[in-house]
Amino acid sequence: MCSLRAVIYCLSADAAKPCFVLSFKELLIMLDCGLSAHSVLSFLPLPQVPSQRLAALPTYMPPHLSDPLLDGELKECCGRVFVDSTPELCPPLDKVVEFSQLDVILISNYTCMMALPFITEGTGFKGQVYATEPTLQIGRFYLEELAEWLSAAPRAHAARRWKEVLHLLPPPLCDAHKPRSWRTLYAPDTLARALARVRIVGYDQNIDLYGALEATAVSSGFCLGSANWVIRSAHEKVAYVSGSSTLTTHPRPINQAALRGADLLLLAALTQTPAHNPDNMLGDLCMHAAMTLRGGGSVLIPCYPSGVIYDLLECLSAHLDNAGLAQVPLFFISPVADSSLAYSNILAEWVSGGKQARVYLPEEPFPHAQLVRSARLAHHRRLHEGGFSADFRQPCVVFCGHPSLRFGDAVHFIEMWASNPLHAVIFTEPDFPYMEALAPFQPLAMKAFHCPIDTSLNFSQANKLVRELRPGALALPEQYAGTGAAGRPAINVEERPTLVLRRGGVVRCGVRRRAARGWLSAELAASLAPRELRPGLQAAPLAARVVRRDNRLRLEPAEAVTGGGRAPPPRYEWSAPNVDELVRQLAREGITDAKVEAGTDGCMVHLPRHDTLLHLDRHSTHIFCSGRPELRAAIRRALHHCLPSI
Repeated sequence: MCSLRAVIYCLSADAAKPCFVLSFKELLIMLDCGLSAHSVLSFLPLPQVPSQRLAALPTYMPPHLSDPLLDGELKECCGRVFVDSTPELCPPLDKVVEFSQLDVILISNYTCMMALPFITEGTGFKGQVYATEPTLQIGRFYLEELAEWLSAAPRAHAARRWKEVLHLLPPPLCDAHKPRSWRTLYAPDTLARALARVRIVGYDQNIDLYGALEATAVSSGFCLGSANWVIRSAHEKVAYVSGSSTLTTHPRPINQAALRGADLLLLAALTQTPAHNPDNMLGDLCMHAAMTLRGGGSVLIPCYPSGVIYDLLECLSAHLDNAGLAQVPLFFISPVADSSLAYSNILAEWVSGGKQARVYLPEEPFPHAQLVRSARLAHHRRLHEGGFSADFRQPCVVFCGHPSLRFGDAVHFIEMWASNPLHAVIFTEPDFPYMEALAPFQPLAMKAFHCPIDTSLNFSQANKLVRELRPGALALPEQYAGTGAAGRPAINVEERPTLVLRRGGVVRCGVRRRAARGWLSAELAASLAPRELRPGLQAAPLAARVVRRDNRLRLEPAEAVTGGGRAPPPRYEWSAPNVDELVRQLAREGITDAKVEAGTDGCMVHLPRHDTLLHLDRHSTHIFCSGRPELRAAIRRALHHCLPSI
């Protein structure tokens, strides 16, 4: 028995956008590469159309500081200070683990792959990246949309000086976490190269990781193509649960059976809104939207181009029909709107059983195709396209991004409707605090509603899942462990060994290795002569040398110690000696006075002339002898001949 030590590196402070590196069996495996976007809230929005209001905001200069390099970098809006520059994002830490040394990247879902270009491009990365097909394709939509927005409205300058005087700035800007590590988004060609590295896998498909481990993606129930990962060797098992859901929505249900019995369970990406029930929030959203539309106002829903939007379109359209608002148009505006809507309806393999059944009728899994055909839903790439101007009428419901309200078409609608109290903005994405998202647009007359819809596991569901999976040990981000702030929910860590992960931290976890799997060479296997020990069990002596190549153990014929030729095959005794045969062998050695006495735990062989006693039982042989060395050697030879051996 020896101990195999696995090591976990935590590279992200955002538990909802995780990034871990698992060092296991001499491989470095990155689990997700989430990109934290909270940093964009420190910047002014990037409007698609120049905004006179944003341009007229007063410049901010810290008291008792006159720095010409800082002039124009900061602006003030209603007592809040923002950076007037292209928004920057917070990628995973790049100093804890050398990205060039990574062997594998396993991606759980499209919300956790946004930092992939930061890791694979320009770092010397030569490993493999694995994800399901929907994760790759929808992740491509997310990334291409973000890249197009940021390239369409660039700032004339890049603000950097404010990071040098951070301690002099007012909150919350002064509380920004290590802004020097923030980075602007990658170029489109960098994005294309990163996505070209991804290899597509299916659910329950076993992937060989350099001969040392095997990885399997299993359904997590969170979104289209989302997966939990099971990493196993011949005798150890690690389960990575990220972005999972036990609710009944459009994705395929979670596969819990594959996660049971893991030596280590790594848990991440639980709900960001534990106090809000997704079903209740969806009902509130429909109610607020209907009330706003009845009052003559329009509704803006800042959202991502995939994921919850499919459920929103289905539920909101049905609610408006029942409320007598079937004439209200729905608009979906995104550079990837057409691709997202079309792609979602060809993913029968990845959706729930109910959605799959509709495919074979045949019908589309999602109703938005029918909404498009009936002209109820219109989708456009950009606001300034002629088609959108011709279709647009109010009151209406507009789905567009970005949920942070720092770039994308949502910025234009907020600027256009901000002064009208009839309109409303409804926040459904849980990634950003909605009041902070609205801060640069204050004072705001339009109504704002917060209906976050997060179908990830809440803490009660996660505790239940951990109890059912019964892992040997549990690893989780520090946000999920302990109570911290009063009343904050947490994972119950009292029942099993728990590892708490912190950004930049390194945690060792012991996984008990019971055995290692090896293979016999053909030459060695041919030389063996098995002997039947008992019915159904055969054994053969083996002398071999262990050769390790490509993380596989192979047994080759052993060379003789003195060189030349092969080592003689070993001889292994087993079981108890045959007493009658022992007496005969002793007689051949000239010891003829042996007397056998049966006992409760074996038998005694007494040699009175030689003052020697042999105690024989099933598991051991004890010899009490004070005679000459020649006598002891004779007894040894006799035992050697009568012991069963292979």
